[in-house]
Amino acid sequence: MAPLDTRPAAHEMQVALYRSMTPEKRGESAWLMSEDRREIARTGIRLRHPDYTETQVAQALVELLYGEAVARSIWPER
Repeated sequence: MAPLDTRPAAHEMQVALYRSMTPEKRGESAWLMSEDRREIARTGIRLRHPDYTETQVAQALVELLYGEAVARSIWPER
């Protein structure tokens, strides 16, 4: 499925680049994109809750990514 915000030629080039990567390089790329996503989410949490401590930001991130039930299982007092 092609993304709606990318021109078809650019998407084809991106897919070709991913296919040309070794499995290790694809894994590294996925890891970096995941870390970028988490940092963007942390930034959003900090903007919405400037009074949060870093611990509260981490808790909010876990809740955002994995749901309230998981966050409460880790931090019942939250």
